[in-house]
Amino acid sequence: MKQLIITADDFGLSSGVNRAVEQGWKSGLLTVASIMPGAAAFVEAVKISRRNPALQVGLHLTLVQGRSVLPPAEIPALVDAAGNFSANPVRAGFRYFLDRGLYCQLKREVEAQIKKVLDAGIALSHIDGHLNMHLHPTIFRILAELMPRYGISSIRLPQERLAENLRFDGRRKFGKIVENRIFTSLVEHARPELDRIGMRYAAEVKGVLNSGRMTEAYVLNILDGIRDGLTEIYFHPGMLPDAEISRRMPDYRHQEELAAIVSPAVRERLKELQIELHNYRGEVKC
Repeated sequence: MKQLIITADDFGLSSGVNRAVEQGWKSGLLTVASIMPGAAAFVEAVKISRRNPALQVGLHLTLVQGRSVLPPAEIPALVDAAGNFSANPVRAGFRYFLDRGLYCQLKREVEAQIKKVLDAGIALSHIDGHLNMHLHPTIFRILAELMPRYGISSIRLPQERLAENLRFDGRRKFGKIVENRIFTSLVEHARPELDRIGMRYAAEVKGVLNSGRMTEAYVLNILDGIRDGLTEIYFHPGMLPDAEISRRMPDYRHQEELAAIVSPAVRERLKELQIELHNYRGEVKC
């Protein structure tokens, strides 16, 4: 059986993202949204979650290109005076790995992000990460301890077939090769521990190599290659005009990604291929 999770990342980032998430859930194929607890529109996202209780919500752990949950005075080595993490994921990644003095501050912030969502009344079922930073070895070590403690049973493993992606979108070939090798290494590092503690994850995740360009045409192309078992496709839907997403992700095709989520053609193709829409809890969306 082929099972597919459709996820919207960056829930809570802005009103434009939040409205797109709600539309994708009500009118489209969306089954999961990943929320950013430190983002400006978090409260609005919580309200949307409450009036759509069947929409599963996970944590979009944010440790780069975003704002912290804890006050800057409590994690001064991680954020600036305004509470902003580094905008450079490569530099931040090296610091998180090499500077062992950051571990305790990172752990406090990760736990604070989990607790903020839970305290808002959202039952977290899974964790993923902004720019997939959740699989950074230092961050993953923290999550492997905290996820079972807080009843979180699933995680995103960003593993995607490179050749399958390049078959339909050959742009950024060198960059995709590098990213694929990095993520393959991180996944191989994480999987044994995830299996040991009983975490659920999709066999493949599409959206890793085409982030911001998950258009209807591209999605229709890749559906034929969906394999048996559980697959996740993640999107970054949004409604414009929206100053926040335009500033942060000027090259992302937010409205086209929303169009793919609500596409009648995509829905019909899923039916033809007998692919069931699921969430991380295993519930089927009709």
